[in-house]
Amino acid sequence: MTTIEEIYQIFKKNPVISTDSRKIEKNCVFFALKGENFNGNKFVAAALDKGAGYSIIDEKEYYISDKTILVDDVLQTLKDLANLHRKKLKIPILAITGSNGKTTTKELVSAVLSEKFKVSFTEGNLNNHIGVPLTLLKMNANTEFGVVEMGANHPGEIAILCEIAEPDFGIITNIGKAHLEGFGSFEGVIKTKSELYQYIKRTNGTVFYNNDNPILTNLTSEIQNKISYGKEKASFTGDLISSPPFVHVKANFKKGVLYLNTNLTGDYNFENIMAAACIGNHFNIDPLLIQKALKNYYPQNNRSQLINKNGIKIIMDAYNANPTSMQASIKSFMSNVSGESYLILGDMLELGEYSGQEHIAILELLKNYPGITVYTVGKNFLEIAENFKCQPFLKVEQLCEFLQEKPITEGDVLIKGSRGIRLEKVLDCF
Repeated sequence: MTTIEEIYQIFKKNPVISTDSRKIEKNCVFFALKGENFNGNKFVAAALDKGAGYSIIDEKEYYISDKTILVDDVLQTLKDLANLHRKKLKIPILAITGSNGKTTTKELVSAVLSEKFKVSFTEGNLNNHIGVPLTLLKMNANTEFGVVEMGANHPGEIAILCEIAEPDFGIITNIGKAHLEGFGSFEGVIKTKSELYQYIKRTNGTVFYNNDNPILTNLTSEIQNKISYGKEKASFTGDLISSPPFVHVKANFKKGVLYLNTNLTGDYNFENIMAAACIGNHFNIDPLLIQKALKNYYPQNNRSQLINKNGIKIIMDAYNANPTSMQASIKSFMSNVSGESYLILGDMLELGEYSGQEHIAILELLKNYPGITVYTVGKNFLEIAENFKCQPFLKVEQLCEFLQEKPITEGDVLIKGSRGIRLEKVLDCF
């Protein structure tokens, strides 16, 4: 059986990894992963025909040439290879997890760190047991700092990702009611996210945390190396400056106050901005460069985006949704509108037995804003809508048809929902 060190030598000569036989680069190493509905071993011949240098397999019948390497488990080999590569790199790595804001924080932190270091960071949402190894394997000899996003929807997953990435620094953006179906309870979410803290504590690394968040403050109580950020009583402090529609922050650096202007919407992004500034400050990045990096960052992929269409101001935040993030989005939106306003809310998915009560809680919250027009999309909202002042639709296509007949012609709109509801389709209605 080929050893992981031997596979690593092959990787060094062919430092491109592919897990999709439809996307083969010349001389790449193809990992024949398996899933519930596919078996990558079956596509080894196709991958080699398209130019792959080697294929890693775990089913003997697909050993077709010396370009196929048989291992016990392809996924485990990918993890082991990534961990070995991480050890060889010998660079600082920051791990980011959390229920909300981890992708935005990852991008802000990476933008700030890039002002001083050659940074390699997680692309898109490659933050699971496959994405983290792929992120690490994209780092090379030129990389000076790695930023790795870690996602989870079941207990124990963050601990596994930490063993692969071996982070020196860690940050949990926040802990909210996300993926309750997989975690079993909010307590399960807390336990899983805090696996990052436990790893950092055990390896004598450093944690960055939001001192305004009592859950995070409590979880860091026994960690020796920690740096806090927040509005007060923190290592790095700042204040939210109201300047709709964008979020601006007044940050306190050693040399004085600096205003950090951003292109992010939603007051909840204050903590993400503070995290990035705090981390940049810790690594001695010039405050003016931190300011520049944050100012030049533009959100994408339906996260906290401001979109102006035909005179209508649309806050597009439909990449994902859970009870914590949806309540924060609604409260922030309603605190910054003055005229005609609309909410387009999609179901929050993966809540399991908590789904009914959490969707009711959102509609109960809306009773505080009697003048707003509310449209909902999805089965969960539809089942409870008759007791609330909202117009429900089962599918986004039905809402689109409605808006074609009765269009929104002025005002502000918040679009918020889980990605599976596909609320981005609504944008074509304006």
